[in-house]
Amino acid sequence: MISALILSCDEGYIDDINAVDPGPDTAPPAVNINFPLNGTQIRVVEDVTSLTIKFEATDDIELQTVGVELDGEQIASYNDFKDFRRLVINDLVFNELANGGHTLTVSVTDLAGKANSETVTFEKLEPYQPVYDGEVFYLPFDGEYVDLLTLTSATVVGSPGFSTDDVVAGTGAYRGAENSYLTFPANDLVNSEFSAVFWYKLTAEPNRAGILVMGPPYDSPPQTLNNGFKFFREAAGDDQRFKLNAGTGAGNNWFDGGDNADLNPAIDTDWVHMAFTISETENTVYVNGEVVSQGPFTGIGWNEVEVLSIMSGQPNFEHWNHLSDQSLMDELRIFNKALSQAEIQAIIDAEDPN
Repeated sequence: MISALILSCDEGYIDDINAVDPGPDTAPPAVNINFPLNGTQIRVVEDVTSLTIKFEATDDIELQTVGVELDGEQIASYNDFKDFRRLVINDLVFNELANGGHTLTVSVTDLAGKANSETVTFEKLEPYQPVYDGEVFYLPFDGEYVDLLTLTSATVVGSPGFSTDDVVAGTGAYRGAENSYLTFPANDLVNSEFSAVFWYKLTAEPNRAGILVMGPPYDSPPQTLNNGFKFFREAAGDDQRFKLNAGTGAGNNWFDGGDNADLNPAIDTDWVHMAFTISETENTVYVNGEVVSQGPFTGIGWNEVEVLSIMSGQPNFEHWNHLSDQSLMDELRIFNKALSQAEIQAIIDAEDPN
């Protein structure tokens, strides 16, 4: 059998391998940077981080060299290619990326000396630092749903969006939609004291909605009310009335300011600043820095509270149909302390769009 195989090879049954002339090298090489892209913003909690660069270089005949420069300094070069027409790099790591703007250039030369390059500019943003004492959560809604203190992204339910009608010009605001809301883990927000402040622009429909809710994972009174809090709105004639319910673990208290906590969607068409504070002795609701409801409280119970819901009562406060709010929200901040009225006014003065 071996003899027959050798004989068949000798008689030409297996084709010889012959070189094929690729023709003249007329086209320049090409390069494409896949990451980072032009305008990429890198946001991490560290001042210095690593960057994984991804790119592809190709030529119609044969690559000769590929070089990578970051801010004018060469950080990598290649001249040995398994596939002499194509180089794909998805794991080039630069470990010392500092805050600020950066320029990345990938240059390629082919065997005939023709060259090409691509350049992108991107930015590593400085880590956000709390502006106010006790600030543990900040969601500015500037084109993304990310808490800037922990860089945690929201779980997005439905199809909320962003509005160009915002408090801080040009940064965007949350725009509510039917059956849409955000959730975040409650981990760092469960404290003996709690405050939330944000800007709000009312849309009357639906005629009741949840705004901020941290409650246990069941929806039947009284259990759903006895732990965590629910800040929501509901119709009061032609107005919308804003209310806070907070649980002590064994029971719950209502903070309803009546007419003082009402907004009329036909009249109150500007941004309004909302705030509420929870302490071990007292809870307070504010509208535009003014107290609209206040009363004694014995401290909040957080049993089984694992989720913060934003702009809906869902999933843990559906019993009275306080579902998605289709209004606008901006500049949401949460604190691990009960803010004073003066502290709330200072935030309003710093952010007031008017």
